[in-house]
Amino acid sequence: MNMNRKKSFSLALGGFVAGVLISLHFPAFADRESTVGLPVDDLRTFAEVFSAIKQGYVEPIEDKKMIANAISGMLSNLDPHSAYLDAESFAELQVGTQGEFGGLGIEVGMEDGLVQVVSPIEDTPAYRAGIKAGDLIFKLDDTPIKGLSLNDAVKKMRGKPQTRIRLSILRKGEDKPLELTLTREVIKVQSVKSKLVEPGYGWVRVTQFQENTIASLARNLNDLYKQGDLKGLVLDLRNDPGGLLNGAVGVSSAFLPTGSKIVSTDGRISDAKQEYKALPEDYLRGIGIQADPLGTLPEAVKRVHMVVLVNSGSASASEIVAGALQDHQRAVIMGTQTFGKGSVQTIVPLPGNAAIKLTTARYYTPNGRSIQAKGIEPDIEVEESSNGGRGMRLREADLEGHLSNDREDASAAADGKTEKPGKEPEKEQPSSEEMPPRLEYASASDYQFQQALNLLKGLQIMQKNAGR
Repeated sequence: MNMNRKKSFSLALGGFVAGVLISLHFPAFADRESTVGLPVDDLRTFAEVFSAIKQGYVEPIEDKKMIANAISGMLSNLDPHSAYLDAESFAELQVGTQGEFGGLGIEVGMEDGLVQVVSPIEDTPAYRAGIKAGDLIFKLDDTPIKGLSLNDAVKKMRGKPQTRIRLSILRKGEDKPLELTLTREVIKVQSVKSKLVEPGYGWVRVTQFQENTIASLARNLNDLYKQGDLKGLVLDLRNDPGGLLNGAVGVSSAFLPTGSKIVSTDGRISDAKQEYKALPEDYLRGIGIQADPLGTLPEAVKRVHMVVLVNSGSASASEIVAGALQDHQRAVIMGTQTFGKGSVQTIVPLPGNAAIKLTTARYYTPNGRSIQAKGIEPDIEVEESSNGGRGMRLREADLEGHLSNDREDASAAADGKTEKPGKEPEKEQPSSEEMPPRLEYASASDYQFQQALNLLKGLQIMQKNAGR
């Protein structure tokens, strides 16, 4: 589809921050031939501080805990997505990429010492309780958040299924704090959903990119085509926080010609310099699938008119898909500017079943655009409602310590421009009484979806007229 562009953008473990794009190959940095020189004088200072705490702190602290805290501090000060994972967190990360984990179902980050909600995950306790993007959690039961690390706060939100926790929340537009009591559940995220909205027009939603996303997408698309050929398809990536890199490559590959460039990554080490194409060896890498699920798709999938819906909650892997389909002019991107999470985290296992999650690369669209702290700008901007109403928007550029957009910043410097991306002008948010009801995706009340459907029907009419 060749459309002129508009000229005028957990970890999913109830854990850290939205849209973590994870590389599941584990490079052994310690095995590399070149060793990194250690700053001896600084290490002496560290040893003196360690000794002072060990001998003089008001209460005894275990050596293991102090070392873990030091590692955690080193990583948390790099960027919002690098983190230390203790044995429990590492195990939960591995389970979470398979689509099942325990907790409340919210994507969270840290803002001014409080836990900030990036997005609630569909069909979870947080989603059903009405928790919203931008909410600030300042107390869990009777424990204040101030003074806790994000990891510690997340651990307190997790717990055995059917146990309850009280969240005290600050929300823009509310005169006083809100208190919500949620019941923990085993969170099972359905990666792909679909339905035939009317004859000839399908809707496919990817809620999160997991190990089973590619196979699930293939099943859903095949089910749609069993009901008849499609004239148009809406790929819904709104509020999809991301997930596994190969999932993004696979979803893009379903709609692009074999061998098309999907995304590239670039970092300081050789493992971080990669290029991913619409090839089974790229999107099936590391997920234990032998037969290619996309091989079962009808050829018409690669030709059907498409609209991709995005918003500020579309992050990381979602942005890879939107960027690839936009650069190849395969689909019209519609909605609002995406989150801008354009970095890759690599999991590096440590002794004791722990690990670090380290930002090792930025990723780039097929045309070489960096999404970091910028996001994908839609071809057609459509707000969430006909009157332009929208909820609070949080993006990567709003996170403290975020990585810069290396290519955009360099271009701006060459042009003599030095502005950095930041928060958009704030609009007054309505009170809770004025808040719209929770959106039902692909319904008659879903304004963005209805506009996507109208565009697809218009394209179908144009195609018929062109063929006369």
